[in-house]
Amino acid sequence: MISGRSFSSWDYQALVRRMADCNPMANNPLKTRADMQAVMAGFYAPLAPWYSPGNARLRLSAGSAHYDDDAAEMEAFVRPLWGIVPLVAGGYSFEDCRRFVEGFSHGMDANHEEFWGEPGDFDQRLVETAGIALALLLAPESFWRPMSEPAKDKAERWLLKINERDVPDNNWLFFRVLVNLGLRNVGRQWSEEAVRAALERIETYYLGDGYYRDGKWGHRDYYLPMALHFYGLVIAKCAGDVFPEYAERYRERARLFAQDFQHWFADDGAAVPYGRSLTYRFAEGAFWAACAFADEEVLPWGRVKGLLLRHLRWWSQMPIADRDGVLTIGYAYPNLLMSESYNAPGSPYWGLKIFLVLALDDSHPFWAAEEEAPEALPIGRVFAPSAGFALRRAPGDAVMLTGGQDGREHRLHDAKYARFAYSSAFGFSVQCDVTSPDRPDCSAVDSGIAISRDGRTYLSRAVITEEGADRGMVWGVWQPDDRLRIETWLDFAGEGWHVRLHRIDTKDRLFVSESGFSVDRTGESKPGFANGLSAVTGRACVATPTHTTAIVDLSGERAGEIIRAAPNTNIRFPRTLFPRLFGELPAGEHFIATAVYGVTKRVDTLPPVSVPDTVRAFCAENGVKLQD
Repeated sequence: MISGRSFSSWDYQALVRRMADCNPMANNPLKTRADMQAVMAGFYAPLAPWYSPGNARLRLSAGSAHYDDDAAEMEAFVRPLWGIVPLVAGGYSFEDCRRFVEGFSHGMDANHEEFWGEPGDFDQRLVETAGIALALLLAPESFWRPMSEPAKDKAERWLLKINERDVPDNNWLFFRVLVNLGLRNVGRQWSEEAVRAALERIETYYLGDGYYRDGKWGHRDYYLPMALHFYGLVIAKCAGDVFPEYAERYRERARLFAQDFQHWFADDGAAVPYGRSLTYRFAEGAFWAACAFADEEVLPWGRVKGLLLRHLRWWSQMPIADRDGVLTIGYAYPNLLMSESYNAPGSPYWGLKIFLVLALDDSHPFWAAEEEAPEALPIGRVFAPSAGFALRRAPGDAVMLTGGQDGREHRLHDAKYARFAYSSAFGFSVQCDVTSPDRPDCSAVDSGIAISRDGRTYLSRAVITEEGADRGMVWGVWQPDDRLRIETWLDFAGEGWHVRLHRIDTKDRLFVSESGFSVDRTGESKPGFANGLSAVTGRACVATPTHTTAIVDLSGERAGEIIRAAPNTNIRFPRTLFPRLFGELPAGEHFIATAVYGVTKRVDTLPPVSVPDTVRAFCAENGVKLQD
C-alpha cells in the first residue's frame, strides 16, 4: 500500500506530475525577468549542500563519464555558472559568490588538495574553462577581483594552458577564444594570435545561409545554435571592438539562421530533438538568449521572447529533476540509455546557457517587449539545402526531415542522426538491442529503416556516406558495405504527411523494416485504447486520444504491424507504440515509396496523401508508380 492506495489503482500520471513538481521551474509562470531570476536561484539551491569543503568540486551522483572524476567534479562546479553569472551580472543579490571565488582559487592551485589537475590535450577541463571565462567577461567584480593576487596569478597560468593544449577541431576552439578574452577583460596576459588563429579556423566551418558544420565531423545539430552561434554572439557583444570583422559576421549569420531556426520550435514551446547531447535540454533555446544578449533583433523582440519563454515553460512541465531538484541525465524524463559517453552528473547544467538573458536589465527591448502569441509564428515548409534539412511547423508539432549525417562518433548515432524524420511531439527512440524479427520491440527503430540478410541480425540505417539536397528534396545515402546501397529522398506531402522514396540496390535477398513515429502508450489498458490500433497489408496506424501516426506503402504490399517498443527507448515517452511495414526483396534494384503521417490529435480516418511536385517529378523520371 502507498498512502492507503493499492498499486493496482496507483495513478501513474499523478506520479509523473509529482515528479515534475521537483523540477525547479515547476509552477513558475516564466513570464518576467523576476520569474527567471527566481527559477535560476531554484536551480542552484539543491546544489548548495553538495559542494566540497574547499568549494572547488561538486559531486552529484555515483555515475561517471569517460573522463576522470576530477574533471567531472570540476564540470559540476563550473556549469551552474552559465546561469549564475548572468544572474549576478544583472544585479541579482546572490549570496554565494564567495563560494565560487574560493572554488576558483583552490581549483586552479596545484598545491591545494582540491586542485582540478593539469589540463591535457583534448581534456574535459578545457571545455569547462569557458564557464570561468564567462565570469571574467560578465561579472569580474564578483568572481575575480575578490581573489587574492597569488590566486589570480595561479589562475592565469592555469587558464593560459588552453593555448598550449590540442583541442578537437570543432566548437572547442571557441573555448580558447573566450578564455583569452576573459583574461584580457581583467587585465591579464592573453594571446591575440591564439584568438585570431582559432577564429580563422572556425570560419572554415561556415556553410552559408546562417549554417555551420561543427568542425571535422561536419555535424549540423544543436551545437550550431547553442555553441557556434552562441559563442559568436557573446564575442560580438563582449569583444566587438577588438574583433569587429568577426562580430559583424556573427551578427549577420545569426539573423539568417533565425529565419529557419524558429521552425525548430512548436507552438507549445517544445523543440525538435535531434542529434547528440540532448541531456542539455533547454540549451536548445539558448540561441535566442544569445541574440538578446548581443542586442541583435534577429526576429521581432516579442517573437524572440515568446520562443525563449515558451520553451522554458514546456520544460517546466517535464520530470527532469530528481526528488531533491537536481537535474538528471535524460531528455523528457531520466534516461541514461540515450546519454553520451561524456555525460557526467553535472553535464545537464549546460542547459543554463538559456539564462544569459538575465544579464540584461528590465529596460532591454527583450524584456520590454510584449510576448508574441504562438499563433503568430510562421507555419509551412522551409527548405534548408545548406544543412540538408526540410522543416515544417504545424499545430502542436515541429518536424525536421533529413537525409542523415555521419554520427558514428556518438553513442546510438543511428537514432540521433540517421532517422528520416524528427518531431517535437513524437521524439525518437534509441535501440537497446539488435534483434531478430520476432523482437523488433528492443530495436525500437521508429521513423527509420532497418534491414537483414538472414532474417535474424538487423542493421539500422546508420553511417550516412552522402547527404544533402537533391531535386528540391532532402537526400541521403546509406551504404553499409559493397553489397548494399540505399538512396533516400524525402519531402513533406500535405498536412501531417511526409513521403520517402528509396532506391535499394542489393546483391542479396533483404528483409526490410520501415517505421513511423512513436506514440505514448500510457493508458493502453483502458477500454477503447485498442480501437485506435490497426494493421493490414500496406498500412499500419496508431491513434490515441492525443496523437495519431500511420505508415502507408505507396509502392507495394508490405505487411503492416504495430510494435510495442521496449520501455525507456523513446526520449519523449517511457512507453510507446509505433507502426511499421515489413517485407522481403530479392537481389537487384528496387524503388519503394512510403508515406508517413503524424499529428497531435486523434484521427480515425486518414486524410489522403497530397504528393508534392518534387516527388511526382522524381517518380515520373524513374518510372515509379504510386498507389492511391
